[in-house]
Amino acid sequence: MAVTKVSSTIHFVSRNSAMGGASDTATGRWTPHTDVYVGDTGLVIKVELAGMKSDSLEIIVEGQRLRITGVRPDCCRAAHCSFLVMEISYGPFETVLDLPAGYDLGRAKALYVNGFLRIDVPPAHHPHNKTTKVPISEGA
Repeated sequence: MAVTKVSSTIHFVSRNSAMGGASDTATGRWTPHTDVYVGDTGLVIKVELAGMKSDSLEIIVEGQRLRITGVRPDCCRAAHCSFLVMEISYGPFETVLDLPAGYDLGRAKALYVNGFLRIDVPPAHHPHNKTTKVPISEGA
């Protein structure tokens, strides 16, 4: 089944940082490309983060706000080089998503596999307003 991207603008989720792939010169952090969609089992957040390890990522839940942070190392570059093209972001990153009501971030499950972080958030049975960390599993 092919999926067609209708718009780059998300109207149901607000973002508190730069758009995907951009960098914030004030903080020195870049923002990874992120998809958020509703599936059969709830909300799915998918973040493109190639070259990472799950222990380099942190996911913090604050009420209905999801904060994903980490540092992507550049471990393949020669010590002395002159770039002709540089499109890949390295160093610290952060993305903050204010998610719609109706989903229980306290029961979120995260999996990092093949360069993608996937966070599954089930529908809420009752509101969740405390701050928690979401554990990340390493995929095969």
